[in-house]
Amino acid sequence: MNNSVVSAAMGYPGVVAFVSGDVTGDTVIDQIYLTGTKTADSPFIQNITLHIWDGRTGITTMIPLHNNVGYNPTLFLGDFTGDGVDQIVIGIATGGSGGIINYYIVSFAGNQARILFDSDVYNNHFHYEVTYQDNYKVEVVSRPNDERYIIDISLRGADYLNEIYDRNGKLKSPIIGFVDPLSGLYPVDFDANGVYELLAYQKISGRYHADGLGYILNTLGWSNNGFVLQEQYLAIYGAQV
Repeated sequence: MNNSVVSAAMGYPGVVAFVSGDVTGDTVIDQIYLTGTKTADSPFIQNITLHIWDGRTGITTMIPLHNNVGYNPTLFLGDFTGDGVDQIVIGIATGGSGGIINYYIVSFAGNQARILFDSDVYNNHFHYEVTYQDNYKVEVVSRPNDERYIIDISLRGADYLNEIYDRNGKLKSPIIGFVDPLSGLYPVDFDANGVYELLAYQKISGRYHADGLGYILNTLGWSNNGFVLQEQYLAIYGAQV
């Protein structure tokens, strides 16, 4: 690894995350790191860039990221495609109220950089409709796969329900909720075959972010040169007995 690379200092680029493993497929350990520029009196990091130091050749490749600012950047290595070579998972928290995180998965097999997953592409594809219904129900429709879910909110507090419904359980006025972009993307080897799938979390909210109704959980697996939806679940919050 280049000896000029040091930990990030305020106002200067430096290493903000580091991991090692074979990402080229030549069985020699490589060094993978993110550099960025820290902000004075803040954990905010700018100009986050991926670097891969090839353990066999000693050559470093720099890969820019289009969402390259945020907080707490992370790295994870794992095989998501089944080719026996680790890919690189990058996570960068945006710091917004929705807990949104930008993610990339990068392949560097054969010393060729390729973006396999980009959270912007994912978020643009997975659209949902959240609509309050009469009788203390909320309908959630997932448009990519045309699945429909009903959340029963009758166990919410009386103050909450009385703001929305009349005494007969009818909506006082239409309410549209929303589903946030990705707030979590977790590698899980569901079938224990040595190849990771992805478990994606997206928060469902009602009238505002703090009005949480549950989460959409999508599992994605590699197929036909891309990540495809395998299973989808809707997880809801419980109420105190």
